[in-house]
Amino acid sequence: MTGMGLDQPFFRDKNRAFWILQNAGWTGYFILRSLSGFANNMGAMYIVHTALLTATGYSLTLLMAALFRRLIAMRPVVTLPVSLGVVILASILFSIIETWSIATFINPGFKPFGVEYLGAILLTFALLAAWAALYYGINYFLLLDEQIKQRERLESQASSAQLAMLRYQLNPHFLFNTLNSISTLVLLKQTERANAMLARLSSFLRYTLANEPTAQVTLAQEVETLKLYLEIEKMRFEDRLRPHFRIESETIGARLPSLLLQPLMENAIKYAVTPSEVGADIWLTARREGGAVRIEVADNGDGGGAALAATQSTGVGLANIRHRLSQAYGSAHRFETGKNDKGGFSVIIEIPCETGDKDI
Repeated sequence: MTGMGLDQPFFRDKNRAFWILQNAGWTGYFILRSLSGFANNMGAMYIVHTALLTATGYSLTLLMAALFRRLIAMRPVVTLPVSLGVVILASILFSIIETWSIATFINPGFKPFGVEYLGAILLTFALLAAWAALYYGINYFLLLDEQIKQRERLESQASSAQLAMLRYQLNPHFLFNTLNSISTLVLLKQTERANAMLARLSSFLRYTLANEPTAQVTLAQEVETLKLYLEIEKMRFEDRLRPHFRIESETIGARLPSLLLQPLMENAIKYAVTPSEVGADIWLTARREGGAVRIEVADNGDGGGAALAATQSTGVGLANIRHRLSQAYGSAHRFETGKNDKGGFSVIIEIPCETGDKDI
């Protein structure tokens, strides 16, 4: 079937679909009227009569289609009355031809005059009106379907643009903090540490910029990215920064938006590690819960992050995560913040456990 093209939508080629339906419809009309004539012993000439009517209907509907093709793009107040007038005129012509054909091939003794030529107008009008209704019905359906698809494409493009914008907010935010630290090291003439931090920054950016801004990565890839980021931060905080990873094996293939967790780790460093002389521990845990993956970033700082969440900050950290999750998963996610049992701050994310390769 694939080779024959039967797997393709029937109306993908509208012109081809029209001719198939037109030929099939009028062929069916010819067959049905011929069978009706045989059943009523109308004789062999009835085939000639039916063939003439079929050719007439076929030709008239082709002319109607040419007109309707232009009318369908106009306003309904124009399309409806003009289309009705076209159907009436075509029905009159069809009835005249049918009456003449009956008098010529079926009943030579019948001599129609005047309005007698309109004797078949009710049947011809019903036939052509049904054809016109089918034509407009199919074409309006195709127009509606195309508009729906176009709207979906625009919504998808808008969503992708929004995701890209949110993702691109991260690098300038992170770069500002890191370059500020490098500048401090240079001022302190700690050139070796500054060079080492620059090298690690280069590796981190090379790794993160390799991914499309709207793409998803596995949790394992996200953790590797976090480790590159933490190597840079360890240059600043040394033993004051103590990260811990508790990732269950069944979650490592779960997919999530790239660089989703880095702002959470950065937030924990800013509000738990930076203000404390002894630093803080930061835990990243991930486990499977039914059809979802539960990810938590927690620290044992003084709870400064909780104060940040309570203020509904509009910065690029937590607000960025909220927006990206909303764009990526709609209502099919959970995002919570608050104090934890260690006295610090926790961010909990639950997202659907998806392992297939796809972009969002």
